[in-house]
Amino acid sequence: MVDVRHEATAVFAADAVARLSGVIGVAAVTAGPGLTNTVTAVKNAQMAESPVLVIGGAVAILSKGRGALQDIDQLSLFAPICKYCVSIKSARDIVPTLKEAIKIAQSGTPGPVFVEFPIDTLYPYDAVQREVMPGYGKLPQTLYQKITAFFVESHIYDLFGNAWDDYDVQPLPVDQVFVSPAQLGKCARLLLESKQPVIILGSQATLPPTPAEELRAALEQLGIPCFLGGMARGMLGRDGACHVRQRRTEALKEADLVILAGAVCDFRLKYGSSLNRKSKIIAVNRCREQLLKNTDVFWTPTIALEADPGNFLHELSRELKNKYVCDAEWLAKLKNRDVEKELSNREKANVDPPSHLNPLKVLQCLEDAVEDNSILVVDGGDFVGSAAYIVRPRSPLSWLDPGAFGTLGVGGGFALGAKLCRPEAEVWIIYGDGSLGYSVAEFDTFFRHQTPVLALVGNDACWSQIARAQVPMFKSSVACDLAYCEYEKVAEGYGGRGLILDATATPEAKDIDRVLKEAKALARTGKPVLINAFIGKSDFREGSISV
Repeated sequence: MVDVRHEATAVFAADAVARLSGVIGVAAVTAGPGLTNTVTAVKNAQMAESPVLVIGGAVAILSKGRGALQDIDQLSLFAPICKYCVSIKSARDIVPTLKEAIKIAQSGTPGPVFVEFPIDTLYPYDAVQREVMPGYGKLPQTLYQKITAFFVESHIYDLFGNAWDDYDVQPLPVDQVFVSPAQLGKCARLLLESKQPVIILGSQATLPPTPAEELRAALEQLGIPCFLGGMARGMLGRDGACHVRQRRTEALKEADLVILAGAVCDFRLKYGSSLNRKSKIIAVNRCREQLLKNTDVFWTPTIALEADPGNFLHELSRELKNKYVCDAEWLAKLKNRDVEKELSNREKANVDPPSHLNPLKVLQCLEDAVEDNSILVVDGGDFVGSAAYIVRPRSPLSWLDPGAFGTLGVGGGFALGAKLCRPEAEVWIIYGDGSLGYSVAEFDTFFRHQTPVLALVGNDACWSQIARAQVPMFKSSVACDLAYCEYEKVAEGYGGRGLILDATATPEAKDIDRVLKEAKALARTGKPVLINAFIGKSDFREGSISV
């Protein structure tokens, strides 16, 4: 049981636990505003396809609709963003309802579920009697008192009826949909006919039941150039033989076959317009809506499979073993582009801005410093967008980003969940200075629960992702400007340790490698650490727009 400083953090942490552990994550929050505080985090889990159980309090059953404190229609609020919403009516319903909720959360396309617990379903029998029964301990005198007592007693007896029976608490089986042998054969034939195939791997491919290492082995056996997104980042290690990181748009226009394995044709693939209309396309997704998104406008799948992407790739590699070898020249061409782009990035990292540090230099030093067991949590806009090009996750399930919703504020909760799942791992949060404000208070949680995470804040005193579009368009930075705040002192106030990186400060604060090394050493002593990196402006990713 880990208590946090904001209800959204509890859900973000449960989301991270679900992604990294392969089992459901659970968050419990109080009624009313406690529950409404989680709406963004629950919607993020829905769009990220994370199985999360949200348990919320509620007023007593007999008090509902009577103006009690924090009494709102919570089920209607969460019905559009949860796969299952239900209110507990009696103690005997608790176990079967939770079993059903947990099954639904993990079945098909995973997502959040909400179970509401009215307070009288949680308190002991005698406590409910004292609070609910009028004149508890006294005999009713008038007819009205007798009728009221009978009604309330009947409610309590029903509420606790069979409460002390033994219940089977074994989980219910999870429903999964897998590719058929006939479908697999059609896909295999398309691949055997192709010369320049590409795989785009989305987060959904990392879901159970296929273990991450089995999926990695399948991808390596196929040898097809892979672009990895979301939770799939790191699936092929820091520099896998078939992993391609740069210039995806060019590759998609040249490919004769594209496998969308859990990848969706939304804004991340320009709604499908990134794909070459002459390419054969195999799309695999658990969710039919996501599988066919924008097919009426921008693209048409050759084969569309409503099935588990991870299992599909695993079975495809078995089907094609000793039958298929990817064209070496095609793979080398794409890998060479990676080398060219990354050399260009390193050159840009060595250019000193007029003031403060080059953000690319800071990120390049971080890339060189993180351990092989690291988990990278990203929470921000511009600084995080640059980090996605430079900092490479080392292994499967070692990169946590919000997902399709693009939520700011995930950092504290994601890092907490990651460190609890893998206490031996070095957990880094890459923050923008804007996004840091949402969860910096969780340094108190990190300190109290001895979860020594490391946070690197790209502090450019600006909501830069917004400013990139707003300033050229409207010649104004209104509502984009922040201040070069001393965030390291905030972390120290919550019990952590704070360090500064700044080209305009002391010689020690200019040495990026030294500060990163010091932060890692402090984390090993059990202290959460925040590095406040004062960075200058960069034209890297110029033209990117936040909408």
